[in-house]
Amino acid sequence: MLKTNHQETRLQEIETKISFQEQLLEALNEALTGQQKQLDNLQRSLARMSNQLAAPHAEIKSPEEETPPPHY
Repeated sequence: MLKTNHQETRLQEIETKISFQEQLLEALNEALTGQQKQLDNLQRSLARMSNQLAAPHAEIKSPEEETPPPHY
């Protein structure tokens, strides 16, 4: 009877540990998913900025196209 009691206790401990591991795995998966979304957003932003820097002439007008400042 003592051996069965001991085995039952060990089985409960193992089940408890597995339960905690499943919860931890779920939390880590959620964190990883959030970080992947963040990384995707950062990569898109970096690509946009790289494109803007590669073509600065599209954003900047030539001096002839610029309107003179108000004090002239």
